Amino acid sequence: MKKLAAAAGGAKCSRVDADAVRAATGYPIGGVPPFGHDTKLRVFIDPDLLQYEEVWAAAGTWNDNFAIAPNDLVRISDGIVTDLKR
Repeated sequence: MKKLAAAAGGAKCSRVDADAVRAATGYPIGGVPPFGHDTKLRVFIDPDLLQYEEVWAAAGTWNDNFAIAPNDLVRISDGIVTDLKR
């Protein structure tokens, strides 16, 4: 959480409730895709994901996901690659 807060330019961060998630993204928690949100949101991507040929992401519902090359994920989401691991 501290690394995410620092990457976002803040001192701390916290989780928001399901209503706030849906209001900001247009999607339910558990199904929020990394792009295509109702509002412009920053997307943070840990560099460890870049070592894989493909990663999987939520696709708008609790039951749907899709495969994507990590570099495409960064490009399409306008993602910020930053160390987030513990």
